[in-house]
Amino acid sequence: MTVLERDSHCKGHQEIQSRTRRNHHSNQNMAWGTELWDQFDNIALHTQKGLDFLDKYGRLIRDRSDVENRYAADLRSLVKKYQLKKKDDDMQFTSHSAYRAMLAEVGDLAGQHEVVAEQLAASVVSDVTATARTLKDERKRLLHEATRLQNQLNNQRQQLEKAKKNYEKSAREAEKALENYHKADADLNLSRAEVEKQKMNSSLRDQQCEDNKNEYANQLQKTNDLQHEHYARLLPAIYDELQALDERRARCQQDHLRRAVDIERHVFPIIHTCLDGMVRAADTIDAEKDSQLVIERYKSGFEPPDSIPFEDLSSARNGEAPPAGSATMVHSSPAIADSPRGLTIKGTLSAAKFKKRGGIFGIFSGSKEDLDSLPPNQRRKRIRQKLDDLTSKINQETATRDGLMKMKGVYESNPALGDPMTIESQLRENTQRLEKLRLELHKYQRLQDTNGQRCSLSEPEGNLSRSTSDSSVNQLGGAPAPAAPAAAAAAAGAGHSATLPSHISSNSPESGLGSTSHASLPGSDSDVDDSRAANGAPPVTDGGDDSELAFVDDPLPVIASASALYPFDASSEGSIPMQEGERLLVIELDQGDGWTRVRRHDSLEEGFVPTAYLQVHSER
Repeated sequence: MTVLERDSHCKGHQEIQSRTRRNHHSNQNMAWGTELWDQFDNIALHTQKGLDFLDKYGRLIRDRSDVENRYAADLRSLVKKYQLKKKDDDMQFTSHSAYRAMLAEVGDLAGQHEVVAEQLAASVVSDVTATARTLKDERKRLLHEATRLQNQLNNQRQQLEKAKKNYEKSAREAEKALENYHKADADLNLSRAEVEKQKMNSSLRDQQCEDNKNEYANQLQKTNDLQHEHYARLLPAIYDELQALDERRARCQQDHLRRAVDIERHVFPIIHTCLDGMVRAADTIDAEKDSQLVIERYKSGFEPPDSIPFEDLSSARNGEAPPAGSATMVHSSPAIADSPRGLTIKGTLSAAKFKKRGGIFGIFSGSKEDLDSLPPNQRRKRIRQKLDDLTSKINQETATRDGLMKMKGVYESNPALGDPMTIESQLRENTQRLEKLRLELHKYQRLQDTNGQRCSLSEPEGNLSRSTSDSSVNQLGGAPAPAAPAAAAAAAGAGHSATLPSHISSNSPESGLGSTSHASLPGSDSDVDDSRAANGAPPVTDGGDDSELAFVDDPLPVIASASALYPFDASSEGSIPMQEGERLLVIELDQGDGWTRVRRHDSLEEGFVPTAYLQVHSER
């Protein structure tokens, strides 16, 4: 190694050592560029591991988000699986209401887990993925630049090594040429020309050596300068950028760890609210209230049956008449009292015949709901519910009518907006629906006004004479009907009547049959049957073919008089038209279905008209 090369190398080495010592003395300025100037491979490996670790954290958060979504979906499936039906009557119990509230809170809890999953995926996973991609691209660029600088330094070193070899070769050749010249000059046998030749060769070699020396010195200077620039500025800058990149990666992970915690912490108050809601739902459970509700729901309103009297059969076996009161009355048995077929009053049509005749005038059939089979308490409750539903529907239809009227007024004031006639059909339909709902509301109001009487939606509200009722009950019990026609007529003429019992099956009033409402009137079938029973003739039974369902030849008696408030156009079979102010005779009262059976004054034409269109003046 020459003196120049040795001096240059020592100078560069001393600068590196001094810089290293300064950096050791100042820990605050420690950087990869100065401390790890010769650890390119380890820096590259470390940064790659750091980015892989960031990717792993991103996959963890993504899987965590999937777990939250699956958990929320499982919670919602659980709520759906164990949700109570909307029409479940048990929802009135506080335990069921609390259960439903708890399920609602569980659904809200699932919603919060969905929020956590959504925010983790949107705020953490996406940012981590984007940051990792950016850092990877930047790392690739920096490593490529560091490799380029290292290759550049290596090329310069190769050129220096090549120049050095050329210089060493030329120096050896120059030294040898000089030695040959001195030998030739000392040799007296050689001519002057030979000596001059060796001298010229030595001079040429010295010149080549000097040129190679200069080239070597030049390359050495370039190499030292490049090496100094490489290790003092270029490579440290790249390493510092790689250090900043790794620190950004660590800070990114730190920030997203905190963000994930903040996301979950943000829903904790809502989750606590859901849990508090479950506790409040549990506090609403009232066992005593539920037990009272069971009583209210299933209480029938019937009284417990009386003691069954003793039947003394010894007197009948000895031929003696049984003592009074020893035989059990049929109507004292609740089993028989609840039998609609067994207690069908004689003189009226049975349920089967009402059903057959109902087919004739089935056009008036309204609601088929029959409350006859319900106990009194449950029947009143059902009627109240129906009244509430009908009131709500009437309010809706009324609001619809008001809206249509306003729209019609707007169209009339400004025909450009629309034709008012297009609203007429809707108004007519709305009026029909309102009329139907009001008639049905009136029917249920009359049922409610019976104050717990046992009746059905299709049951007439006519009156039956006590003689008729007693005769049919006694006949059912197997005893002869001792009712006298005179007593029955007197009771009917005096206006004494018994409301139709709840166990009597009847037909819908829309059917056009009014036999039950007039069973207590003179000339009715019950009086005829009582007379036949008194004379020993067999009464008319409910059995038989359809020929027994023919109408009675005699016209039905007049109950009251009435006048038409509005004109009515009969559009279906069984109804009759009437004009406003027309006087009519009422032969069958409204049975709760909104229809009244009337007869004209000047003829025997009979039929049904809407009760709301009539004004009853007096009863006869």
